[in-house]
Amino acid sequence: MLKLSSNLKVVVFRYFHTLTKNKVTVTRQLHDFTHKKLLGKYLFLTNTISSGILMAVGDGVQQQIEFYRNVHKSEKYDWIRTMNMAIVGLALGSAQHFFYRYIDQILPKRTFQSVCRKIFLDQIIASPCAIFIFFYGLGLLEDGNFAGAHSEMKHKFFTIYVMDWMVWPPTQYLNFAYLSAKYRVVYINFVTMLYDVFLSYVKYTKEFHLSQLVSFPEWMVRCATCPLALTEAAFHAHHP
Repeated sequence: MLKLSSNLKVVVFRYFHTLTKNKVTVTRQLHDFTHKKLLGKYLFLTNTISSGILMAVGDGVQQQIEFYRNVHKSEKYDWIRTMNMAIVGLALGSAQHFFYRYIDQILPKRTFQSVCRKIFLDQIIASPCAIFIFFYGLGLLEDGNFAGAHSEMKHKFFTIYVMDWMVWPPTQYLNFAYLSAKYRVVYINFVTMLYDVFLSYVKYTKEFHLSQLVSFPEWMVRCATCPLALTEAAFHAHHP
């Protein structure tokens, strides 16, 4: 009886030892796949696809809010709208991948001064470009009307750009100061998933404008819409 009990203990010990060893192996394989593949060799695909997926999730949340408030344009969920948001998200994710890799190359340090410079570049280059891609991309996907997309962006650009200055500088400070470069776009994508709810709201609410909530000095409006003014000048040059 004693021998049987000892043998049983050995069997149980070996079973749990093997089980634990297998769990460690699976965990290690998952860790290696994540860091060597998703965040290494295939980082571009990870950044691009995650941006598209999370953009779609943000629109899905906004549509649910619209259903709850009884302001949705139809009784059914608009899958085409979500698909278009996902496509634009793919474009934004790929652009962000190369942009952040570039500024990490020209500003590799994590000093306060370097981080502030990165934030400044992000706000004056990446932010306006992202807004342009958002409105022009969705405009072309939805009805192929470039002029209509330009008119809508002209009306709503200031709203989104001001919100960008409120949301992204503190968000990007954490990004540039503390995170490794390979996590940059994935981190931004998860924050953007929440921000995309706001973007979807602004995009599909025709009369919304930030000036309805708070007034801004004229000089601030002019500074914020300077990138749009340059785009509008180029637009009129090609469409007299």
